[in-house]
Amino acid sequence: MARNLDPKCRQCRREGEKLFIKGEKCFTDKCSIERRSYAPGQHGQKSGQRLSGYGQQLREKQKIRRLYGILERQFRKIFAEASRRKGQTGENLLQLLEGRLDSVAYRMGFGASRAESRQIVRHNGVMVNGKRVNIPSFNVSPGDTIQLTDAARVHLRTKAAIEAADSRGFPEWIEVDVKAGKGVFKAYPARDELPPSIKEGLVVELYSR
Repeated sequence: MARNLDPKCRQCRREGEKLFIKGEKCFTDKCSIERRSYAPGQHGQKSGQRLSGYGQQLREKQKIRRLYGILERQFRKIFAEASRRKGQTGENLLQLLEGRLDSVAYRMGFGASRAESRQIVRHNGVMVNGKRVNIPSFNVSPGDTIQLTDAARVHLRTKAAIEAADSRGFPEWIEVDVKAGKGVFKAYPARDELPPSIKEGLVVELYSR
């Protein structure tokens, strides 16, 4: 299974914002963005550099890929599916990314990061409508019930992750029973429920070239 092995904090610094791929560290003052907000590398602190239109589009695509932990080939497939659906392609793209099982498990607090949630899914720690599913890219449908297995629910890291998520609050499009380690994916998120820093229109322009 191919994975992105680039240092996580370096990825955030390259995009110039928190991507929340390091778990709880992202919510503390130890976050690399808090300490060094400039890009990594020898020339990272140089200012005044302007990206071309293509460069901005490419940078935004890379940011979204890193945010959701998606490789290039997977991302292209998801974009193709988004373009086939009715409605705005950019919004469809984000909804498909949020509807992946690993993303839903992350939003429900089953893991401190999407990478950790993906690992829990792969290790048979998550059930969808009562059946074990170990495919992170599995498409969750509105109304589906997602829950941790008994074995996964008692892990200390899982307990800590779901309690931390509960303290911060859950998104409107999911409903979570923290004690039971389960939740319902109520609907795909509306665009205004997702971070405004994501500029999915640039990605649509990039793939329309």
